[in-house]
Amino acid sequence: MNKSFKYVNNLWNDEEAAKLDAVGRLIYRSNKLGTDQRITNTGGGNTSAKLSETDPLSKQPVEVLWVKGSGGDLRTSTRENFSSLYQDKLVSLQKVYGAYPQKGPKTQAEDDMVGMYNHCTFNLNPRASSIDTPLHSFIPAKHVDHTHPNAAISVAASANSVKLTKEIYGDEVVHTPWLRPGFELGLEMQKICKENPKAIGIIMGQHGLINWSDDEKECYFRSLELIEKAAQYIEKKYAEKGGDQTAFGGQIHNTLPEALRNKVFAKLLPWLRGQVSQQKRFIGTIQDDEKILRFVNSKDAARLAELGTSCPDHFLRTKIKPLYIPLESGSCDEASIDKHVELLKKKLTAGLEQYRKDYADYYNKCKRPNSPAMRDPNPTVILIPGLGMVAWGKDKSESRVTAEFYNCAVEVMRGSEAIDKYIALPQQEAFDIEYWLLEEAKLQRMPAEKELARQIIVVIGAGSGIGKEVAHRLVKEGAHIVCVDVNAQAAQVTAKEITDKYGLGIGVAGTGLSNCGPAIGLACDITNRASVRVMLDQVALAYGGFDSLAITAGIFVAPDTTGHIPDDKWALTFAINVTGSYIVADEAFKTWKEQGLSGNLVLTTSANAVVAKKGSVAYDASKAAANHLVRELAIELSPLVRVNGVAPATVVQGSSMFPRDRVIASLAKYNIPYAETEATESLTTKLAKFYADRTLTKNPITPADQAEAFFLLLTKRLSKTTGQVITVDGGLHEAFLR
Repeated sequence: MNKSFKYVNNLWNDEEAAKLDAVGRLIYRSNKLGTDQRITNTGGGNTSAKLSETDPLSKQPVEVLWVKGSGGDLRTSTRENFSSLYQDKLVSLQKVYGAYPQKGPKTQAEDDMVGMYNHCTFNLNPRASSIDTPLHSFIPAKHVDHTHPNAAISVAASANSVKLTKEIYGDEVVHTPWLRPGFELGLEMQKICKENPKAIGIIMGQHGLINWSDDEKECYFRSLELIEKAAQYIEKKYAEKGGDQTAFGGQIHNTLPEALRNKVFAKLLPWLRGQVSQQKRFIGTIQDDEKILRFVNSKDAARLAELGTSCPDHFLRTKIKPLYIPLESGSCDEASIDKHVELLKKKLTAGLEQYRKDYADYYNKCKRPNSPAMRDPNPTVILIPGLGMVAWGKDKSESRVTAEFYNCAVEVMRGSEAIDKYIALPQQEAFDIEYWLLEEAKLQRMPAEKELARQIIVVIGAGSGIGKEVAHRLVKEGAHIVCVDVNAQAAQVTAKEITDKYGLGIGVAGTGLSNCGPAIGLACDITNRASVRVMLDQVALAYGGFDSLAITAGIFVAPDTTGHIPDDKWALTFAINVTGSYIVADEAFKTWKEQGLSGNLVLTTSANAVVAKKGSVAYDASKAAANHLVRELAIELSPLVRVNGVAPATVVQGSSMFPRDRVIASLAKYNIPYAETEATESLTTKLAKFYADRTLTKNPITPADQAEAFFLLLTKRLSKTTGQVITVDGGLHEAFLR
């Protein structure tokens, strides 16, 4: 058990395992298996242990099956992800199933049995049982691992998989043809174990590997050893056929250099996101590493892509097949980027049209009388020679998982083609999984999407103050946040605060800027058009595009001791508070037009825009201009983009525009008593109270108050409002419009 492996990772540690109880060791085994992507994919596979427990009613020992339940991921699973069921009751369900007049994997009897698992629950465990539960229950061993290793699926998805299984494993592993996961498959495995008492595993046709042992550590190592054997066999054959040089029939396209790829992607992706988001918006992930490029640039890519994926876990994410874009061999350089992008758009337009037609034909050919309505016919995986793969999902996490699964599918095809010939799951079988009523019921049980789900929102000024608060407010409602600030580190700190709280999501990360989660931090000088364009292009590479922009960046320049504002400070004030917002809007509109998706732009103005005051002439005049800029942009960007503004009164607490020296200057200006030695927080509180007392509501105005207004304007709650400025000033009557 202590042997080394080349194609899987041995992560078992006896000292760690010895500290755990029986269920803890099952979780430990599961986590170790799930950590290695070559063993199982995100959310795929399940493990189990038949353990002795004390019945809560009889107080007698009973055998309980602990098995990873529906949903969850082996790598991250905890005790809460495992269902627990009375083993004897599960076995007794065979009599119930046997009483049905019609039985089989596609009968109502099969589906009815899933509901019966609830009657077998031990100790009121609320975790829903997996459809794979019978596989674990009916195999007569204490410990069972069901995984989706690329190497094993390569064998399972080969035309001669029965012969190959025998050649690789001898009598240790038995092959069983494709059978939809469920009760019938569990019975088949029970029969295999009875007829093959020396067997320790089964290659499941088109699907994966399942193996067992009465010892938990031995079960773990059997998983590793069986995968290692398949991988060794594949790599030997692969090398004999020429290895990477001849993989997938050899390379017929050249990979564009990374810098050039990024420029093409930045121009192409917003348009492409608009094309695939006609029903619901999608978030993108780029995958352009060596392995995926080896596939998309190959001679056989078109043939293999058209076949689709084999493993059900793969195609539930990647759909029945990806969209492959055929291109003639040719080159692209800096001078021909625009021409190349236009060619790709033309090819993609035709490809998407044909894909949607093919998907509708697939649905209509395979649908059954009670099938759910056809789902979104757009592809979730797009393969482009020279560039790589773009995967789409409802959020960044899902698009990363989609990319991961198609990477697995590519590895499966590589293995199958090395040892034999790759075959995909028949379309009817694939359809019966994709549109399985139990799968549909699971989708219907999922919680409703949050209000800003599927939205990518760029918050400029997110490094501090109102911008930081806006970023945190929006992500709570499901938005993906691009935190932008002139200070790159400040932007990244806010992004990290978000990812630390909400996680990076699951799935293998993309490459480059696409290697991100629900938030990313970027630098930008909004007074520099080139800087703005670079930032928006980076957003495209990270997520595929964006939906809305919130601009909270601003500057207040105090006059000198004579009350004068120098010309350069006047120009800087207008550059940041007015011109910067215009530049951002102007550049963003190019992307909005490419996407063709409606969006929102919210600027930050100020109550000072309508209140003339001594000592802030540059700031007040700039905010008055910003107020009118809102109205002008609302006209210019309509009907695609709604443009509104938020006008705060003086926000002192948490604002980067109120450093200690300005707070002290203001206290002195208004003759508010203070001591030079007072803590900054105390000084800020005094000033905030002074400003609050001037309002009708008598409460200090906070960044959170402003964030709520941004949230309202960025949702559909005020969907008919554009060209307006919402004041959040506590009721500052001097600012009432006359």
